[in-house]
Amino acid sequence: MGTSHSVRRSNRGQNAEFPWDTFDSRSYFAANYSKIRHDDQKIVEVVRDFFSVSGVRAAEGIDVGSGPNLYPALAMLPLCETVTLYEYSDSNIEWLHGQKEHYSRPWDAFWDVLAGDPLYEAVPDPRDELRRRARIVQGSVFELPEARWDIGTMFFVAESLSSDKDEFRAALDSFLRCLKPGAPFAAAFMENSTGYAVGDTAFPAVAIETKDVAQCLGSAASSIHIDRIAMDDKPLREGYSGMILAWGRIMERGKD
Repeated sequence: MGTSHSVRRSNRGQNAEFPWDTFDSRSYFAANYSKIRHDDQKIVEVVRDFFSVSGVRAAEGIDVGSGPNLYPALAMLPLCETVTLYEYSDSNIEWLHGQKEHYSRPWDAFWDVLAGDPLYEAVPDPRDELRRRARIVQGSVFELPEARWDIGTMFFVAESLSSDKDEFRAALDSFLRCLKPGAPFAAAFMENSTGYAVGDTAFPAVAIETKDVAQCLGSAASSIHIDRIAMDDKPLREGYSGMILAWGRIMERGKD
């Protein structure tokens, strides 16, 4: 991943060709998460309901490619002793350290949705719990250790780091392999994304649909559920057709 400060206007290319280290975290957060949208709320509700009955407790969790997004980590909070926020970008790492100490007020709306389940409602102070349990680790999605974590999330990452579908598959496969057999997981994707801009810089994406996600999950996961979340009349941005949420459990290696 590059570190150039020059403006990039093309969103086609390999992952390594883009200036991830200067990703404008604050701008991205303001545009995407300053208030909770209906599609994110639905994702939070589904993941909450799945995780709360998963039977996982006192686990080691991971959110891969956290970026300026805390709600996947918050969704794992009452299930985990530690939650690894695994991120590549220097600027996103800096943003995460600031949020770990005292996350911004807009995340309260996301926690309010999670607290609709008693498991989450019982958490006395989610800010304090995130401060204690979060571990921020810098690394590449393509270099995750295998079978390391008990539960995991990866939201809007695999399809949003390259315009190469092989890199999409490699990123999703790496995420699935980093989880232990039986681990519950949730992954979200932008559907048919043509790329996105953060400030004046264009970043890449791969146009994927539910069938692409199903193909990648089929050899690694069981009890798979895939839900397409349609756009409402106020889309987040141009250049996508909806969101995709997938959840399930990791299979034993070598089994189908």
